Amino acid sequence: MTDKLDFVTGDYVVYPAHGVGRIVAIEKHAIADMEVVLYAITFEKERMTLKVPVTKAKNAGLRRLSSKDRIKDAMETLQGPSKIKRIMWSRRAQEYEAKINSGDPVSIAEVVRDLHRGTDQSDQSYSERQIYHAALERLARELAAVEKIDERKATERLEAVLAKAA
Repeated sequence: MTDKLDFVTGDYVVYPAHGVGRIVAIEKHAIADMEVVLYAITFEKERMTLKVPVTKAKNAGLRRLSSKDRIKDAMETLQGPSKIKRIMWSRRAQEYEAKINSGDPVSIAEVVRDLHRGTDQSDQSYSERQIYHAALERLARELAAVEKIDERKATERLEAVLAKAA
């Protein structure tokens, strides 16, 4: 095996389009007379296993969990004022989806902050709620993995920060 492995079995990693997963195996497969080494990553919540070639992992955006400092930056972002652009919802929704799929906790925190509605604020549309919950869940999963707490506690912590900022 000539490929340098960045991760080992048991590592928690972040795949931008799916969030936090865990490497359960490093497998060799023969594909078209070539031997390919793959990371097998499970995503518990989606009941899914993704196989990413070791050589393509970096380009695919596979990364380690964020540092505590990066999570702290995300928490500070949650406390800032929301910055909702005055553009059509469909365009904003695309930007929000792109931020969520970037896998960057600070970008995801921006989406959560911008779409958070306090109890005294107007109702959200169905699609706003969907995007908000997707972003909140993605951020909570990474916070839970970094802080070694369960996802429910992480979600409660994020919501407490949002409520305090409102």
